[in-house]
Amino acid sequence: MGGKKKLSLKQMERLQARQQQQKTSKKSGAGAETKEIGIFPPDPKDKKVIDELRKMKVITPHSVASRLNLRISAAKHFIKELEQQGAVEYVSGNRNIRIYKMRPIAD
Repeated sequence: MGGKKKLSLKQMERLQARQQQQKTSKKSGAGAETKEIGIFPPDPKDKKVIDELRKMKVITPHSVASRLNLRISAAKHFIKELEQQGAVEYVSGNRNIRIYKMRPIAD
């Protein structure tokens, strides 16, 4: 019965101008900033990184990845290195997620 109403030439021009303006504003970077995600994990002996992890109650790959701006896979490798060094200890988890905690500082 109905159908879509045909636009007049003036309305079409306005619509195209609005769409063109929206495309150019998106390309100019007006949107959210993207941040570079690190592919390689930081040095596990770095004092600043260890201090940052000590502030966390529990350590998961997701929390490390978001805190240190890494990919999850790089965070998993980083945590495994810390576990081998004895800096963190495995608490709980399953095949999907593993939960760790920092070991106390030995004086």
